[in-house]
Amino acid sequence: AGIRHEEQEEKNDKWHRVERSSGKFLRRFRLPENAKTEQIKASMENGVLTVTVPKEEVKKPEVKPIQITG
Repeated sequence: AGIRHEEQEEKNDKWHRVERSSGKFLRRFRLPENAKTEQIKASMENGVLTVTVPKEEVKKPEVKPIQITG
């Protein structure tokens, strides 16, 4: 959640208009199944939100040769 501030400006030789709006907002994201939710970190700098989501390593299946007799 946060607060959004927006400003739009238009002008020409005869007029100058500035509109400002602000309000609360909420944004949700789906996390991957292998996310380490207890290690998620977030920071805000210069109006930019950075969210870091570490993930569990996906174990590669073990490949094992099988001897065929017969």
